[in-house]
Amino acid sequence: MTGQPAGTPYWDPAELPPQPQLHGVVTADVAVVGAGLAGLSCAYHLAERAPGLDIAVVDAQHPAAGASGRGTGLLGPRAGPALDRAVRRFGAVTARRMHRASQQAVRDVLDLCARLDVPCGLRPGEQLMATRSPAGLVALARQARAYRELGLDVPVLSPAGIRERVGVPYRAALLHRPAATLDPAALTCALARACADKGVRFYGRSPLLALRPGDLVGPELVLPHGRLYAGQAVLAVNSAAEALGLPVGTVLPLEVYAVATEPLSAAAYEALGGRAGHAVVDAVPLAPYFRLLPDRGLVAGGGTAAVPAGLAAPRIQDLRERAWMRLEHWLRDLHPDLARVRVTHRWSGRIGMTADDLPVVGPVPGYSDVWYIGGCGGHGLALSVAHGAHVAGALLGEPDPGDPLPWHRSHAPRLPLRGPVRPLVRACVDAHGWAVRRVC
Repeated sequence: MTGQPAGTPYWDPAELPPQPQLHGVVTADVAVVGAGLAGLSCAYHLAERAPGLDIAVVDAQHPAAGASGRGTGLLGPRAGPALDRAVRRFGAVTARRMHRASQQAVRDVLDLCARLDVPCGLRPGEQLMATRSPAGLVALARQARAYRELGLDVPVLSPAGIRERVGVPYRAALLHRPAATLDPAALTCALARACADKGVRFYGRSPLLALRPGDLVGPELVLPHGRLYAGQAVLAVNSAAEALGLPVGTVLPLEVYAVATEPLSAAAYEALGGRAGHAVVDAVPLAPYFRLLPDRGLVAGGGTAAVPAGLAAPRIQDLRERAWMRLEHWLRDLHPDLARVRVTHRWSGRIGMTADDLPVVGPVPGYSDVWYIGGCGGHGLALSVAHGAHVAGALLGEPDPGDPLPWHRSHAPRLPLRGPVRPLVRACVDAHGWAVRRVC
C-alpha cells in the first residue's frame, strides 16, 4: 500500500489508554493485532467473558487511527452483496440469515453504546437507500422483491414518503431499520478505554512485521523492537494482510473519501432530515450518501474509490482532490440552501474489499491458533463489532449458534494485484461498481 489516508476527519481525537511501544520479549494469552473496532471488540468480549485472561492489543499507530476512526458514522444493516444477488448465490435461507445477522449487528452496536455510555453523538433513526436514476430504480425493484419474498420488513417508500423524511426529489427508496448515525472515532476510543479498564494492555507504534509459528505453543509476532509470544492471536488488520503474506485471499485496499460542512441553515437542516437521524444512501454502488451531524453540519461520502497500491504519492493526491471536489459539487446540488455552504473537513480512509463482496472471518490457514478479520467492504461499523464478538467466542470454545454465515471462512478469492494482469483487477472492480477507471 502506498502512503496513508489523508486529510482531517470531522471527529476530534478522544482520550486513549497508555500505549507504550513494545520492546523486548512480551507474552500474552491472546494477542490482538489492530486497534480498530474489530480488534477492540474481540479484546473487549474476551476480557468480559474470561476475566483474568492476559490480553495484549498491538497497533501500528493507535486506536481509531485507521478506518474505524476515519469513517462517516453510518450504522445500518447490510452484509455482502445486495439481497437479490445474495439469493442467487447462496439461496433464500442463507440470504435471509445474512440480512438478519446484519440487523443484529446494528443492535449489538446500539447495545454496546448504551453499555459503555459513549458520548458519541448517537442518533437512532432510519437509513434510506434511495435513487433518482433509472438504473437505481431497477436495482431497488429487484431488491424490494427479494425482501418481500423472504418476508423481511424493508418497506418501499414513494416520492411522497421520502419527502416526509428528506426534502430531496428521490424517485423511490427502501427503508432500513434499525439504523443510526454516530461518531465512529468516539466509539472506538471508548471501546479502547473499556478494554483497558478490564486489564487489557496496549502497545502503540508497533507495526506487525511478520508472523511465525511458535516453537512450543502459539504464534510468534515480530515487531520492530521486540517479539510477542501468545497462546492465540487475532489479526484484525484488514487489507494489510497482503503485506504480511497472510494466506487469506485478496482483501483489496480501497481509498474512499468524505467531506463535512459548517452548520447548515435551520431551513436546510430540517429539510434534509433535521433531528430525526436519517441517513440517505444512493442505490447505485459507491454513489454519494449523506448524513446530518448534531451540530447541524452535514457529512457526505462515497462517489468514487481508488486502488492506491502501486500509485505514486502525487497521483494519489490528485485523485483525492478530484474526489473531494466531486463530493462538494454533489452536496451543493442536494438542496438550494447548500449552494454556498462551506466545507470545513476533507479526508480519506481505507476499507478492505473482496472480489465476492464478503468479509473474511476465520482461522488463518497454516497457523495454529491464529484468526483473521477483514474485508467488510464499507459496512464495518456494525460488522466489525459483530466479528470481534464472534472470534472471541470461537477462541473461548463457545458453540456457534446456527449454521456458519458465508463470510465465516478462512480466505477470499485471490486477485492479481501487480504486473501485466492488473487489468483483471480493473475489470473486477468495475464489475462491482468501484470507480477505478481513473486509477488503475
